[in-house]
Amino acid sequence: MSRVLAAVADHARTSPDAIALVGGDATFTWTDLQREVGRARTWLETRLAAAPSGAPVGVALDNGPAWVVVDLALMALGRPSVPLPPFFTPEQRGLALADAGACLLVRPAAGARDDFALAGAGLAADGLALPPRTLHPGTAKVTYTSGSTGAPKGVCLSLAQMEAVAASLVEVIGREFAGRHLAVLPLGVLLENVAGLYPTLLAGGCYEARGLIDLGFADGLRPDIARLADVVRASDASSLILVPELLRALTAYLAGTGQRLPALKLVAVGGAKVAPQLIAAARAVGIPAYEGYGLSECASVVALNTPHADRPGTVGRVLPHLSLTIARDGEVIVGPAPFLGYVGSPPQLGALPTGDVGAIDGDGFLSITGRKSNLIITAFGRNVAPEWVESELLAQPEIAQAAVFGEGAAELCALVVPSRADLTVAALQAAVGRANSGLPAYAQVARWQGSPPFDPKRGELTGNGRPRRAALRQTHQAFIDQQT
Repeated sequence: MSRVLAAVADHARTSPDAIALVGGDATFTWTDLQREVGRARTWLETRLAAAPSGAPVGVALDNGPAWVVVDLALMALGRPSVPLPPFFTPEQRGLALADAGACLLVRPAAGARDDFALAGAGLAADGLALPPRTLHPGTAKVTYTSGSTGAPKGVCLSLAQMEAVAASLVEVIGREFAGRHLAVLPLGVLLENVAGLYPTLLAGGCYEARGLIDLGFADGLRPDIARLADVVRASDASSLILVPELLRALTAYLAGTGQRLPALKLVAVGGAKVAPQLIAAARAVGIPAYEGYGLSECASVVALNTPHADRPGTVGRVLPHLSLTIARDGEVIVGPAPFLGYVGSPPQLGALPTGDVGAIDGDGFLSITGRKSNLIITAFGRNVAPEWVESELLAQPEIAQAAVFGEGAAELCALVVPSRADLTVAALQAAVGRANSGLPAYAQVARWQGSPPFDPKRGELTGNGRPRRAALRQTHQAFIDQQT
């Protein structure tokens, strides 16, 4: 049986009137939560009556109690779920649903006669006529990243794998930190639903899930940090999960205003590399920030600093259910069997080569020092292959060469070589704008700078004409590292 569902049942028996879940104007005790999960299960069973056995269900909902209840109901049914993050473009959503062979899509109600009221929200469930896919046996969730090449990649996770992460987090952090967790990241992101929601339910805390606009995310890449700080303060949240850019913005806001968030006890930070200076600055304004490291393929978290074991500059100790080794070339290898495999690919047997380069010190703290590939992870935790963005830039006739950067930054920047010497700045800006129009917001170029042609004699190009990023970064470091 599911550890999470067993915990909900146990809390409903031992603390029936304690608050388990809040969001919007709705408040649910453990008894209420168990009842709503049962109602959702019955509704979904009816909607799935004619669906192929084992076909997954897409979930396209905003943060809120309904998301939580639907997720738990699918868990109870043994039906795989496909959470869809709100930052996916419509095309990416469609690709993810088709790739997983989803048979049903749960979405917000649109006022139709068959809408269903659940957990304070109106829901609808649309049948999908998509070709079936054979998922890896035991798949409970198919999670999709933002897609390094635009096409999301489905990671199949078992319930045991996800719940092992959640149970390990409770073990290393301690149940005493299970107060009130406020969901700041989208629940459609694995880091929030596995590392935020499930540990809170296991430990008997209260989970608060507000709509993202209510949190200040009307513009996902330019959040209203004042609004976010107000919500965190008003909710008396004791824990949050943030990406580095949100931690940076919240730290700057508190430093500038003198305000504080005294109820916070733990702020886990992941999704991209965090500078030790940022951790120190956050703590100086009262944010108890702790860096971690993880991968979707490892059900979100691999290692985490905690109040009991903390070493800034590292990503913490590896969670107890995992094993980790460093290959001879420095690559981090995570075992014993962190995920089932990708949709449409052979099963993952044994340990996972992560593509990250790292080291473990004598006390067991892991440091991540780089990546074996060129994949960019922005400060918002989005994966972007620079070649994808560069291809859009190079599709513009005004641009002859381009190189994109942005690892750990809030925005992407590009070096642009004009195709003709007589092109104006306005013409190049228009070309960059056209390229951006074909990209989702998180993969658009926010800053660019003109450059002389990349020269293989200076080590800026490979023999087949690909940019050598290390050499270009060295030449243009001031521009690339510039913060706006």
